[in-house]
Amino acid sequence: SIAIAVFGDPSPILTAVVLTLVVLIFAEVTPKTIAALYPEKVAYPSSLLLALLLKLLYPVVWIVNVVSNALVRLLGFSSEASGNENQLTPDELRTVVYESGGRIPRRRHGMLMNILDLERVTVDDILVPRHELVGIDIEDDLNDILLQISSAQHTRLPVYKHDIDNIVGVLHLRSTGKLIGIEELNKSALLQETAEPYFIPESTPLHTQLFNFQQKKERMAVVVDEYGAVKGIITLEDILEEIVGEFTTDLAASSKDIHPQDDGSFLIDGSASVRDINRVLSWDLDSTGAKTLNGLLTESLESIPDSSVCINLEGYYAEIVQVKDNVIKTVKMWRAPNATFDDGVDG
Repeated sequence: SIAIAVFGDPSPILTAVVLTLVVLIFAEVTPKTIAALYPEKVAYPSSLLLALLLKLLYPVVWIVNVVSNALVRLLGFSSEASGNENQLTPDELRTVVYESGGRIPRRRHGMLMNILDLERVTVDDILVPRHELVGIDIEDDLNDILLQISSAQHTRLPVYKHDIDNIVGVLHLRSTGKLIGIEELNKSALLQETAEPYFIPESTPLHTQLFNFQQKKERMAVVVDEYGAVKGIITLEDILEEIVGEFTTDLAASSKDIHPQDDGSFLIDGSASVRDINRVLSWDLDSTGAKTLNGLLTESLESIPDSSVCINLEGYYAEIVQVKDNVIKTVKMWRAPNATFDDGVDG
């Protein structure tokens, strides 16, 4: 009434606008900005006040909750909380970590993102494929087996009969030391030192497999497809490298599949994993489909190419250097200049 007497009829609208601005500035924006800039200084004194208000207003809050829950039930809805409404989803947590900026050291930031990505990656994405497996055929000559053991670069070797699909055990090279003193070393003694193979399906997510390794006290698993055929092996170290990165300082120089060239390009083996290429070279090739570079190129070309074919893979040039037995063996790749290119093939 005073506002109407002083300013006339339009004053209620003006009053509402002014009060809204005052509330927004002094009760919303400014306090939140101060709290965001100085969270530690604001949080503790605010918590004391909030704790006092919670105790004083508890009866009122209880009555309001009872009435509101009763109305919700009358409307046919459930008043029970799911318990997940205040929990961050994996995507939300990934966004929080991504936007943390310089508050988290770069290395820890990368490790956190890699941990969150474990559920998106399966063992099929990082396994050592069967054609690269180094194992012991128990049907070979004993001298050949011993020579293979002495020259092995891995601590665990799969043991099979005739074919890699028939794995009978896993031999830890540490356990072979006790066999040296045996006068008549034979295959039976070797088989007795082998551990039972641990088989897993190819679709197992990495975070699940990491937990399984921990629960079963295993360090190596044999990956099989839906038909039971061996696709490769995966170790605990392979999963850990997905989190912390390769255990080396110069990834490109240490990779046996990626060879840097003087002109800035790279000679890459066609069997190289697309994920490994992306990780080693910090590239962004599509890894959602084909697992290897050979598969990615043939999938893009929709045919088996001849050598000297060049293709643009969304900003990365790939020149086919060698094709043998219908498989792309060697590819020369380099990042395209800073320009947008249409996907195409040059002969």
